[in-house]
Amino acid sequence: MFVEACRDQRIISPWSHQATAGTLAHEGTDVVLATGTASGKSLGYQMPVLTRLVTDPRATALYLAPTKALAADQLRAVVGFGLPEVRAATYDGDTAREEREWIRHHSRFVLTNPDMVHHGILPGHERWAVFLRRLAYVVIDECHAYRGVFGSHVSHVLRRLRRSAARYGGKPTFVLASATSGDPADAASRLIGRPVTAVTEDGSPRGGVTFALWEPPLLPADPGLAAVPAPRAAPSSTDSGTPSVPALDPEVELPQVRRSALRETADLLTNAVVAGTRTLAFVRSRRGAEVVAAVTRRQLDEAVPGLGDRVAAYRAGYLKEDRRAIERALLSGELLGLASTNALELGVDLVGLDAVLICGYPGTRASLWQQAGRAGRAGGEALAVLIARDDPLDTYLVHHPSALFGHPVEVTVLDPANPYVLGPQLCCAASEGPLTEADIELFGGEPARAAVHGLTASGALRRRPSGWYWTHAGRPDVDLRGTGGAPVAVVEESTGRLLGTIDPESSHAMLHTGAVYLHQGVTYVVDDLDLADAVALVHQEEPDWSTHARDVTDLSVVNVRSSVDAGPVGLFLGEVDVTNQVVSYQRRRLGSGEIIDTRPLDLPVRELRTVAVWFTVSPNALATAGLEPADFPGALHAAEHAAIGLLPLMATCDRWDIGGLSTANHDDTEAPTVFVYDGHPGGAGFAERAYATAAEWLSATRAAIAACACDSGCPSCVQSPKCGNGNNPLHKPGAIAVLDAVRAALAAARPPAHSIGM
Repeated sequence: MFVEACRDQRIISPWSHQATAGTLAHEGTDVVLATGTASGKSLGYQMPVLTRLVTDPRATALYLAPTKALAADQLRAVVGFGLPEVRAATYDGDTAREEREWIRHHSRFVLTNPDMVHHGILPGHERWAVFLRRLAYVVIDECHAYRGVFGSHVSHVLRRLRRSAARYGGKPTFVLASATSGDPADAASRLIGRPVTAVTEDGSPRGGVTFALWEPPLLPADPGLAAVPAPRAAPSSTDSGTPSVPALDPEVELPQVRRSALRETADLLTNAVVAGTRTLAFVRSRRGAEVVAAVTRRQLDEAVPGLGDRVAAYRAGYLKEDRRAIERALLSGELLGLASTNALELGVDLVGLDAVLICGYPGTRASLWQQAGRAGRAGGEALAVLIARDDPLDTYLVHHPSALFGHPVEVTVLDPANPYVLGPQLCCAASEGPLTEADIELFGGEPARAAVHGLTASGALRRRPSGWYWTHAGRPDVDLRGTGGAPVAVVEESTGRLLGTIDPESSHAMLHTGAVYLHQGVTYVVDDLDLADAVALVHQEEPDWSTHARDVTDLSVVNVRSSVDAGPVGLFLGEVDVTNQVVSYQRRRLGSGEIIDTRPLDLPVRELRTVAVWFTVSPNALATAGLEPADFPGALHAAEHAAIGLLPLMATCDRWDIGGLSTANHDDTEAPTVFVYDGHPGGAGFAERAYATAAEWLSATRAAIAACACDSGCPSCVQSPKCGNGNNPLHKPGAIAVLDAVRAALAAARPPAHSIGM
């Protein structure tokens, strides 16, 4: 019956990789299908799953996707086969409560996400007993998305799922789909907790893709701003880790800056829509996606009145109804252009797109190829354009294309042994049923055993002859995505209308009182941010300025896990405590970027224990490199910025996943020091990757700084868009000298004290 359904869909025979993966899964082998975008991975798992559901009327299957949009897209595909006995349904936060009971009792193919398994299925596993007993397959789509802290949490959710299914007699086969990754078998095995076979040979034909690297042009310096005194930062601890020093030169000759990548993307999207080219523009931030859509609509309406209606923005935080309407309009062709965050990166079948614009390197090669693959999905020719931001990594990549096209995609980094993940997940498992000795092995062996003993000593678990029991009445409150609590609702004060939501981690910088907030091309200003009630009240306004939050950071070393002794240079990996506070915001004039004023904020301090990599350089070594003591802070600060910007070349992260701090004399190291740390509790594996590839990472950082044509530092080399100290002080030549000294010493040193597991 499934074969006939495939023929009705004009699928005559599968490609070789689809057949191989489907056969392995049919035989009960856990398999990951890791081939290129638009290679038909969906059919690779649909064949064994739907065949089993059609031939065994009692069998059930579970499909997991990292986004609701992808699950909804897969439901459309499954329903399209016309197999009513499959009874597929989505089960997520948007599912009406009255529908959930029907799904539990009658659906045989449930499409959901890890969050819903964690919050909705496993806590009430008794109500899902029949479904779990008959569970034949678990499909994990876009499994490369499960990285860092989120991936580590999901790995334990899947172990809890295996445990609950086994309790009722279920023994599901796992079928995973992934974009091409550095080691898909190992990553998939760590994710589900048992060996997985990889299928990586892509047997599908594909149309040609023209890939362009686009660097926006330089703009002439504004002569009216050339003699403005350099800004002086407040004498407090910032991302430089040391009190700021006054600007050395009161008369600053401003370097040329590049045209905004957002503006360049809007112009290219405008031209594409005018030409009738169906185009998707990926933009790094929610705010950026709104800006690109708004500028494009305005330019189109100026050229052809009404044409702007065929362009929209799309991002997380929109209401369900708005998201679904935009998806339908794009698929139908009603929309010709869309500016989206990475919410549409994963798997959604956007048939008929001609081109993709990528505004800024998305952080990993895996994401780059995923985004580029959204175009040409019907097998036709496609165009992908990477528009470089004025940023060290983007500038490096457009001038070193071999770093993109000559290297495999990154290894997916996740760490199930992260104590900030393992402990809470063991509590969740214990609340679902007592933990046994066998469960200790399932959740990681010795690290899990140590965590259980710690939880028992703290009173969270209680030991009984039959196992370890959860001691509290309610369930553990565990957030898989590490967002730190409930999302903050953005509400229009005059009407009470809910505009959208922002994750709590971003709320301090994006929704502070006075912040400019964009939604569907409309500008609002925040009147009040109430963190206790998780709500921000806004009013509609069109100011001629933008807002930019500023923060201060401090860091202390907790312990050292591994180190390299290189004489005057030391390289370290260990745990650190980081404190951060958003203390003020700047208002900047639209267009010129002129700073209007800086206004104070009173927001709480946030604390983070995480993993960092850091290097120290003796003052004598810096002096030998030609640096004066007054230059140390700026040189280290510039090296820190560039190192953060280049780390995504080595690890599956982007610069917003990591933070940094530099100081001419840190209290714990008693030496000039540069820290780079993971921005997640307990770490996410990025610092470990930086430590393991330090020579290559710092060499690329040095090359990016040296290749930049500016004299004193610019956004293309050592300035950072997230600097809490206003990019002051910075010393570009000094950064090169610092990195040269570190690289030379490490090259002559012995290897790390012990290897770091990735």
